[in-house]
Amino acid sequence: MFPNHYIKCNYMKIQHKRLLAWVGVIALFFGMQFAVSHNLISGEPPSISGQLLSGENFDLTQLHGKPAVIYFWGSWCSICGGMQGTVQNISKDYPLISLAMQSGTRSEVAQYMSEQGFSVPTLNDENGQFAKIYGLTGVPTIFVLDPEGKIRFATMGYTTEIGFRFRLWLAGL
Repeated sequence: MFPNHYIKCNYMKIQHKRLLAWVGVIALFFGMQFAVSHNLISGEPPSISGQLLSGENFDLTQLHGKPAVIYFWGSWCSICGGMQGTVQNISKDYPLISLAMQSGTRSEVAQYMSEQGFSVPTLNDENGQFAKIYGLTGVPTIFVLDPEGKIRFATMGYTTEIGFRFRLWLAGL
């Protein structure tokens, strides 16, 4: 049999390797987030205004007063489709504007949203003008605003509802 100190030493080596693996995974995750998000704007967001698919007029200043969300997505984006439930849930608790990036005409976007059961305030960014101003290189992209309307967080890619809500909570502090 092996001496007791050998077993302890071997156990510690295994735990050390696991810890290093987790640190590597976390570093890789944050490195990838930085790589895809570094072109996104920060601070004061550029103006967004226009007619929502519902026919109502919208101006970004309407979101001021509590943490809020600007959500860019595309009907052609499968990851965006996977986030629709999360975005819909968030929109029940926080002000939110979604922008359908290069997803077709107003009627095509409205039809897509109806078919998907996706019902949030939406502007059609048919030619990607807002996406370009905001520095997007892909979707989904989320901008979390603080109560004064400044961008506190910007992220590109899939976001869990817990991660989404955590960012909104931090933006409200």
